[in-house]
Amino acid sequence: MSIVLTAVAVLTTGCTTKGTARAECVVRPAADVVPKAGVLFGVNLDWGHETLSDYAVNLGRHPAVTVAFAEVPLNVDARANLAAAVNQVRANGGSLLLTLEPAAGLAVVTDEVAADVADLTNSINREGVPVILRFAHEMNGSWYAWGQQPAEYISTFRRVAHAIHERAPGTGMMWAPNNADGYPFTGGASSAAPGSPDFKLLDTNGDGTITLADHPYAPYYPGDDAVDWVGMSLYHWGSAYPWGENEMPEEGKFVAQLTGTYIGAQGDERAAPDFYQVYGVDHAKPVAIPETGAFVIHRGDDAGELAIKQAWWRQVFSADIAVRFPNLKMINWFEWDKLEAEVHQRVDWTVVNDAPTRHAFTADLPAWLDFSDGEVACPVPTN
Repeated sequence: MSIVLTAVAVLTTGCTTKGTARAECVVRPAADVVPKAGVLFGVNLDWGHETLSDYAVNLGRHPAVTVAFAEVPLNVDARANLAAAVNQVRANGGSLLLTLEPAAGLAVVTDEVAADVADLTNSINREGVPVILRFAHEMNGSWYAWGQQPAEYISTFRRVAHAIHERAPGTGMMWAPNNADGYPFTGGASSAAPGSPDFKLLDTNGDGTITLADHPYAPYYPGDDAVDWVGMSLYHWGSAYPWGENEMPEEGKFVAQLTGTYIGAQGDERAAPDFYQVYGVDHAKPVAIPETGAFVIHRGDDAGELAIKQAWWRQVFSADIAVRFPNLKMINWFEWDKLEAEVHQRVDWTVVNDAPTRHAFTADLPAWLDFSDGEVACPVPTN
């Protein structure tokens, strides 16, 4: 999903000296963020309506990862909002998953812009906040300006990764396509045009068409040297397209879509590759679910709507997930109630906004999740 970071409440808690300059923190290598055991729990926070500290109070714990979105190149307002978000993450502890969106297209991400992004994330690292940079996510979709342009996407991702790895050792790069459900997502503004060079690259089996029989991920992969994390957006939008109904998720749907074994109401998607095996095992990358949630539109059935969300989170956080998928290292819940263009209605993805859902959600969180300790990332020096 695409979110613009605006109206972030600024917290004053931070890593400051007796004057106005901030004390410099020791920068942890980006690889240190990956837990040796367990899975980082994170949140996609609605910054305009809730502070991170408020969310932590509601959850009863401090998330290990907090997600922020910004357009790139970053303008003055985006920098100010990001700085305010960083202050909140520093006070909470944990890492920042920064999603950068080149809304004007990939061509705007020049060498100079990539260097600026790297210098910015390095400055955040030096304030005690590790950063995972998710650049131009869901690039295999047709709904973003950077979508379905595999050659330019790879070139641009590698440009940013080179700058990050050279200038910001405390920042890791995340490559994160959308899950293959619905691929090739025809009809979007950025759908690859038949006969174009991009279309030919996406037609991986060379039959003149793009279908789920073509690899939905590999044409966009920037290379192991450029990628530190892999991720996949994985939501329960309902049983079958077109979306819009509140529907219980099918049993085993989360794992089936992660592993390319889904067959059900949405059709037979077993032609999709096993994302976890290919990128988490074969490429030996830590795997993230940077966005997840269950589709609910409020229609007066509070118990039924809670049951949909609970059925989904019980799949995502089931007792055996960490055992079955040891390279799964991060899961971030999408904590937004927002208008979704796909259905022209507000969708409530949240799990802590109302007391019954919050109590059920927190009661179901498994012991294998990792949270932040809630300590300020870089405390005020004592001397």
